[in-house]
Amino acid sequence: MELVQASDKIYLEMYTAILMISNERLSQFFGKEITVADREFVESGCAQMIEESKTQKVSFLVVGDPFCATTHTDLYLRCMEAGVKVNVVHNASIVSAMGCCGLQVYRFGEIVSIPFFT
Repeated sequence: MELVQASDKIYLEMYTAILMISNERLSQFFGKEITVADREFVESGCAQMIEESKTQKVSFLVVGDPFCATTHTDLYLRCMEAGVKVNVVHNASIVSAMGCCGLQVYRFGEIVSIPFFT
């Protein structure tokens, strides 16, 4: 929470999982404006966010596990290539350990998700 509140910019990726609270309410909680990062932004348009990270404190919030989706691993690698220091705060999941070791969750074995239907 302190890392997010200390951020100059906050992005929220919530297309890989469902967040059970509105973006507006989350913004109120942190006392900061939060920009929603859709799939296109994360996969193709995140160069701006990476550039901002060179001079500002930027948080990229993920609903769920940060290294479960290959998209997030790709973003992490792009940051490393650009010389941007990344601080990952893991969710309480063994899945993070697999992602941090460089293993792709999709190839590790079968994982069962319990989906929310809205």
